[in-house]
Amino acid sequence: MPSPPADSLPEQFYEFLSVEKNVSPRTLANYERALLAFRTWRADDFTQWRDLTADHFRAYLFECMKRELARSTIRLHFSALRAFYKFLVFRHGLARNPVMEVQLPKLERQLPVVLTLRQIEQLLELPHQLPLEKQAPDWLPLRDSAILELFYSTGLRLAELAALDVADLDNLADTLRVLGKGSKERLVPIGSHAMKAIGAYRQAAKVTEGPLFVSKLRKRLSTRSINSLLKKYLTHSDIPFNVTPHKLRHSFATHLLDAGADLRSVQALLGHSSLSTTQIYTHVTKERLREAYDQAHPRAT
Repeated sequence: MPSPPADSLPEQFYEFLSVEKNVSPRTLANYERALLAFRTWRADDFTQWRDLTADHFRAYLFECMKRELARSTIRLHFSALRAFYKFLVFRHGLARNPVMEVQLPKLERQLPVVLTLRQIEQLLELPHQLPLEKQAPDWLPLRDSAILELFYSTGLRLAELAALDVADLDNLADTLRVLGKGSKERLVPIGSHAMKAIGAYRQAAKVTEGPLFVSKLRKRLSTRSINSLLKKYLTHSDIPFNVTPHKLRHSFATHLLDAGADLRSVQALLGHSSLSTTQIYTHVTKERLREAYDQAHPRAT
């Protein structure tokens, strides 16, 4: 199906998101895809964004469900459409937001996959156990070790870790200044193991300024490269599932709660704007408690 013709309102919306809201490139791309998907579906029936009603969006929702799109995908598309119409209401005098009248299917919430302490320890030891690749600098395993230690020590998102500069690290206070979603800044404490790993890497690689984690060519390490190094170490472990930076984030939060940390503190460490987002981890700990009870109590079953 050919792409629909361009119009100015979405472009103004994208500029608003980029300049005034400072959303991430990934979020901006998701919103662009969502609006384009709707326009493509409407095709020749499309006149103007202002002319559309809630019934049009209900019909689009029905079409998405007929295609058996994941509920998370549907909600992402409609989140973009809602945000776009909210922009039209406040910036272009639209009377109301028709997308707000559409009731969306509830998200099927799955419990996050969490690594055990033994699996975490195995993963953290791997950079020091594997032979050095040909033409790789001697400091490369130290860098990889520092990255893995920092993920587990702080629960950073992948993009947050890749964007770190040396100046963000406070060696005296053992803290890290992190720029999270929506350009919200937070201070995150770093454990002694991660601080030691970072110090060893920086000394060996002579990283004194600029990006904290660099490639062999001394350029900032990309998110794709960080994902690749994690996959490389995973192939040398006996962990039976794919490990992503986000699973390390899940493990960080769950292990904190398991050890008695309060939910508000974990929310602040993760940089969640809403406590409800953090509450998913309380369900994980309850499941783990139930498993421990079933396995250990003589009259559990």
